[in-house]
Order: sequence, then structure tokens, then C-alpha cells
Amino acid sequence: MAEIIQRDGTWAFDGTTVRITPGLHRSVPLFRQTYGEVAVPLEAIAGVAFEPERKRGRLRMRLREGADPLLHATGGRLPDPADPYRLVVDVDRAGVAEYVAEEIRHALLLDQVPKEPTKTYLLPGPPVPVSVRSSDGTVSFDGTQVRIDWADTSDRVKRATGPRIIDVGDLVQVEWLPNSGYEDGFMRFVTRETSFSKLPPEKDPYALDLWGSTRRDLLTALVATAVTARLPHPSTRGDLPYGGGGARRPGLTTAAVPPPADHHDALLRRLRELGELHRDGVLTDEEFAMTKAAVLRGFQTP
Repeated sequence: MAEIIQRDGTWAFDGTTVRITPGLHRSVPLFRQTYGEVAVPLEAIAGVAFEPERKRGRLRMRLREGADPLLHATGGRLPDPADPYRLVVDVDRAGVAEYVAEEIRHALLLDQVPKEPTKTYLLPGPPVPVSVRSSDGTVSFDGTQVRIDWADTSDRVKRATGPRIIDVGDLVQVEWLPNSGYEDGFMRFVTRETSFSKLPPEKDPYALDLWGSTRRDLLTALVATAVTARLPHPSTRGDLPYGGGGARRPGLTTAAVPPPADHHDALLRRLRELGELHRDGVLTDEEFAMTKAAVLRGFQTP
């Protein structure tokens, strides 16, 4: 057993699995504490390295592309301290960190673990049900359905449409961008009907606009990951959206998904819904014009 215990957390390697347990110190981000222990099978690992620094070093694990729904859902956009595959190491434990890294590397060589992308998820993602309260509302996932209950501070367009319930079978993917504190984030549930009629996150009833507490809003990645783990693996579409240790490939969007045959009908239904909201006084003339223009752009999609 190769093990290192730090304030930031614990890595324990038994020859087949690396168990990563977050520390309980207040410096450990809420996301990592909530995500909990991660059991990484050896076949999911592409590499591991210890990066020494003057005062502290870091253990970093790189996973094979397609192995982890968390990396797929977040696209490598998790803030560095919230990354479960990173461990801050005190300078006096640098030797232990190097030993753990070397043991994992040795096992990878012995087992001849390939570095190629995987064709299935090798990690399960967070258990369900999972529910997170964000700045825009509460989003819950029970394994079969996503439910969004809007907050009192949500845009009135969203509140007027009522709670949003989406069957996982209707989903194409989840788009997630964290709230950085300087720029708003969002989590959008993309269905085949909404792929080509995206509205701004603050107006989109299929999206949570993340503008409040960065610490709390980051927890929406739990739901994004749980849903992603239950969607078809990216290899089935031939568009693994991250590479080189989790960085999203530029230019890949849901536009890569073939348009459904009836997506024009879906756009027409959305236009009718917007028209009703406008007539009822829920949407102002300006709001109606902006959202209508966003939907009309969908008709231009080839």
C-alpha cells in the first residue's frame, strides 16, 4: 500500500485502485468535500506526476480521455483547488509523494495500461438522487428526470413557465460553465428540440444562470456529472470533448449533433409559447424581440 495523508486529502494506492479522499480542513473547497471519495481504477489513469515547489508541491493525476464523466461534464473548467485529481503536498512530505507517484507509474507499466481514449466511463460519477440549490433555482436529478424549480430571483420569463422537468432520454448533453466571480456561469440542459434555439441563460427555461455564490454554484457540477454519466458515452458520437488532461477542445458545441428532422416544429412551438407570454404581459416588447430573434436563428441551421 502506497499512501500519503495531507491536510488537503489522502491518496491511497493498493495496486489496482487509487482512493482519493478529500481533507476536512476548511481550506478544502466545498465541492471536493461534497463530491467525496473517488475510487480511480488503474485502467482509467493516463499518468501521474509530482510537481515540487519551494514551499509546497502538488500530486497530479491525468486520466484517459473518456474515462470520467466529471471531466466530460466540466470540460476541464473546474477551478484548480476544486480538482479532485490534485493534491497539495507539504515540502517535508515530498519524498512520500514521489514514492506514491512512482508506485502508480510502475503499476501502469506492469499492467500495460493503454493511453488511448476509453469507449466507456470507468468512473461512476456522483450517486443519485442529487439536488443543488443555486443562485437561479434548485436543480434535482433522480436518475431518470431533471427538475428545475426557479428561485424568486430568477427571471420572470422562467418563473412564468413554472418548474421544468426533463426526461434523461430527451437530453443530448449538459453544458456547464462555472461562475468565476468575475463572469457569470451557466448549466444548460440541451435537448434535441432546444439544440438550435438557445436563449441567453438568464432567459432560457432549460438553463440555470449562475451569478451568485461561486462556492455554492460550483456544486451544480454534481448534477451535470450525474446526468452526463447516464447519457451515451462521447465515443458513440466520435466527439470526445476534452483532451490533454481535461481541457475542452475548442470549437466543439452541440451543433455537432445532427439536427432532428422535426426541429423546425419545435422552434414553431417555442415561438407560439413566446407569443403567448408576450400577449399575457409576461414578456416586454424588448424581451419578446430578443428571445424571438434567438429562436429564429435556429431556422437558419442547415
